[in-house]
Amino acid sequence: MAGGNKKTALITGGSSGIGLEIARELAARGYNLLLISNQSEALNASKKQLESNYSVSFDTFHCDLTDADSAHKIFLMTKELGIEVEILVNNAGILLFSEVAGLENSRIQAILQLHVHTPVMLCKLFGKEMKKRQSGYILNVSSISAVMPYPGISLYGPTKTFLRYFTRSLRHEMKIYGISVTCLLPGATLTGLYDPNKINLSLALRTGIMQTPEFVARKAVRALFRNKPECVPGWINKLTVMLLPLIPRSLIYFIHKNTKILQKGKESLS
Repeated sequence: MAGGNKKTALITGGSSGIGLEIARELAARGYNLLLISNQSEALNASKKQLESNYSVSFDTFHCDLTDADSAHKIFLMTKELGIEVEILVNNAGILLFSEVAGLENSRIQAILQLHVHTPVMLCKLFGKEMKKRQSGYILNVSSISAVMPYPGISLYGPTKTFLRYFTRSLRHEMKIYGISVTCLLPGATLTGLYDPNKINLSLALRTGIMQTPEFVARKAVRALFRNKPECVPGWINKLTVMLLPLIPRSLIYFIHKNTKILQKGKESLS
């Protein structure tokens, strides 16, 4: 149990991928952890794995972050347990490849809730506590797709764009109180979303087109503690962020119309 006498890092989507690797980075730095996820089995497995490798305390909270009151539930839980959240990491997300017209209303609402409402409310609730203490860190995980959303992720990209610019504004608001706010914009990251039978993952990693979650997490945590406004891990991703806005819209339309890049219905959680 992570007590209030030791500072804690709260990580949403902390049961796998980038979130789990950020948890490792922070545990190695001596922070207690509170991992939030709706994947109970993965959450428990991650907790056991981390407990066997790090001498810090761990709490988990099984919570559906697509619920409208999830942020409030999490905040009340930390109060009841006496947990002081020194670091807030809004990492949870849904990457869904599909045309908007083909999505169920419930899936649209879930993505908007998860990428917009819940992280904003968590920043508000825990940011208010950090403001009182005049200390704290907030890391919001966006995406390089925030730079230029494209067909097939018409909800994912724009909601991540909102999160990017929200983080910029929040950074200015919180800076005068001594609070570090950073936005992470990862590119393609090695997760279960990518089929090794269709994509040469080893080549993608060697060339830098794809990054490992460990690499992304290490860069993100370093940027957070150095009070950097944004973190774009990897030189190819940095180049992509600069070049994507220059691509003509007509070319995007042509690619969408004449290729099978759009993988309808495919989904990944973080």
